[in-house]
Amino acid sequence: MPKTPLTSDLNLYFDLSSRQLYDRIFNAILPLYDADEARSIALYLLETQAKLSRSQILAGADLKEDFAEAAEGWIARLLRHEPVQYVAGEADFCGRLFQVDKNVLIPRPETEELAAWVQENVPDGPLRLLDVGTGSGCIAVTLASALPQAEVWAVDVSPGALAVARRNAERHGAEICFVQADFLSEDAWAALPGAFNVVVSNPPYVTPVEKNDMRPNVLNHEPHTALFVPANDPLVFYRKIALFCSKRLSPGGSCFVEANEHLTEQTADLFRTAGMNATVRRDLFGRPRMVGAVK
Repeated sequence: MPKTPLTSDLNLYFDLSSRQLYDRIFNAILPLYDADEARSIALYLLETQAKLSRSQILAGADLKEDFAEAAEGWIARLLRHEPVQYVAGEADFCGRLFQVDKNVLIPRPETEELAAWVQENVPDGPLRLLDVGTGSGCIAVTLASALPQAEVWAVDVSPGALAVARRNAERHGAEICFVQADFLSEDAWAALPGAFNVVVSNPPYVTPVEKNDMRPNVLNHEPHTALFVPANDPLVFYRKIALFCSKRLSPGGSCFVEANEHLTEQTADLFRTAGMNATVRRDLFGRPRMVGAVK
């Protein structure tokens, strides 16, 4: 028998089944999202928060606790175009869940491809690896977990991002040396050890003109310092990474970066100018999105 509504103006009840709660979220956000995306968002929230599989949710499995009131908060945030990963507090990357909040970018599938490319090409034996602009730490944690022979360092300018990255490293049992520094300042490089065998980075690369094509859930919520570069110098981070590699990458060492698909050849040329052999790699959608370079 239905219980008393939580409030007089909300059609909410305690003891909702997972399917009823899914329907509530789905119908509430449907005006903002197409049906497939609304379905994915509702399922993602219940998967992460209620720890149920999609089949269990759609079958109406009982919930171990009351999520009805919490769901209203989720819906309110989603209706403000806040990304579902921030609402859930978690995002999937390479089969692991990473904590995310407004201090860090939400990991993307193409960045998973970058991490996989690194794993395919690292040398055998001990090595030292640097993740530039680590954000949530998803790349560094993934590589530290997959490459136990690696000594992994990660640098970011944001204290908030590094706090998230440290929690993710602890969550997944990854040993990583974190450094807070502005990588664009060459003086900051003194905080890093001598030479590296591998450098990897997903730096800011979105130009201001591209803002017009961005969805509000990205533009209004994800950190702009991790997204955008100056219009007059869109390759500023790659220029510094290439310079760092020319000075601190071991002979035979390699660098892997995610890049703006409209500027990948220019990005590759920066590494060539720094004396490295560079190649462009396309993602699963055929877009030129990554550059790999060998010293």
